Amino acid sequence: MNRENSSISTYNHSVSLLERKTLVITGVKKIENFDNLHFLLETTMGYMMIKGDSLELIKLDTLAGNVTIKGNINNINYLLDNNNSKKEENIFSKLFK
Repeated sequence: MNRENSSISTYNHSVSLLERKTLVITGVKKIENFDNLHFLLETTMGYMMIKGDSLELIKLDTLAGNVTIKGNINNINYLLDNNNSKKEENIFSKLFK
């Protein structure tokens, strides 16, 4: 395991939502996919799906694993591990359409 991945995996994971408009997430390993309607993030606690309207990435700190998203936040879900293969299939099917 390289040094960067091991340091991110030790970060605490937290989610802070301010007035359903600003979402601050710590412990983010990577952003898998995003657009103005949804974000798919890999966090230290598993995959997270954020859904809403007019979503935009405001801040990305890859070294610290912090992400800030603004927009109208409607839904925040953690994806189950047994759905990993389906999620990966969906990502690849969207990429290669």
